Amino acid sequence: MMAQDEVVVVGIDVAKDKVDACIRSLSQRQTFPSTAEGRRALIRWLRKHKVGKAAMEASGGYEQDWAKALREARIEVRIVDPKRVRSFARSAGRLAKNDPIDAEMIAWFAETFTEAPGQAYDAARERLAKIVTARQGLLDLQTSLKNSGEHSRPDVVEKMQARLLKKIAVEVAKLDTAIAAQVKAIPHLAELAEIIESVPGLGKITSAGLIATMPELGQATDNVVAALLGVAPYDDDSGQRRGNRHIKGGRRKARNLFYMPCMGAATRHNPVLKAFYDRLIARGKEPKVALTACMRKLIVILNTMIARRQKWDANRYKVSDPARLPPSACPA
Repeated sequence: MMAQDEVVVVGIDVAKDKVDACIRSLSQRQTFPSTAEGRRALIRWLRKHKVGKAAMEASGGYEQDWAKALREARIEVRIVDPKRVRSFARSAGRLAKNDPIDAEMIAWFAETFTEAPGQAYDAARERLAKIVTARQGLLDLQTSLKNSGEHSRPDVVEKMQARLLKKIAVEVAKLDTAIAAQVKAIPHLAELAEIIESVPGLGKITSAGLIATMPELGQATDNVVAALLGVAPYDDDSGQRRGNRHIKGGRRKARNLFYMPCMGAATRHNPVLKAFYDRLIARGKEPKVALTACMRKLIVILNTMIARRQKWDANRYKVSDPARLPPSACPA
């Protein structure tokens, strides 16, 4: 029996041509076609059962129309990590997998783990996210082509790949211009970008990427933001054994985007972060471990700056000794 003030949650498993929905707390299930009428029928069904929150997995973009319709109907939407849901199902002993079972597991997961709130629909941010994703796709293709150049190839292939690389560079530049224009045109995006870019070492592409991939910045707790980025270290202890802590999960695209700018900030451009990184190295930390700690420190700082609508202040965020940080901030 649900508490009277508890929010009713629906789990939605999204496929290309349909969705399966499960209100686990009320033992209600239903399937709806991926059409405009199907979305309207889902909303009527959810309103009938007084559902306040919908959870669905990221499904290669198929979830976007459903999420938009639900948000327009004033139903909170939370996009959850499919890997976490599947791990949750296995831990609960639910080894079978089909669409109705997946919908139930998504609902159960969302009821159990409420640490990441749903995000209001932001059409401008969604458009920015698509441009940022397209740009990263071009960069991935560029890297792949450059790596293939390490092996001998016929001249015709060399010339073809050279043309492609030149074309990719042109298209990346066009997307950079489009990203800058999108951010500048939308006041709340421009405000976020100005805050992020006030941090020494972080530029326009990094700020746009963080805005696109980490909408929770400034709205979630520091621990949640670090976990979402995938830089929160987790213990690996048992009895008297003390294992090394490791980062797990998180948003790979956001973490990859943040990695190189943070490395530049920690080793060259940001005096506060560089001093922190150097002290960790002096204490015997491996460079990758020290950089992970810097990534966590910087994303937490950004979370605070955005929540307070404050620009970078070196004195405010200076840490004199890494030993003074909470254990989760500095992986062993």
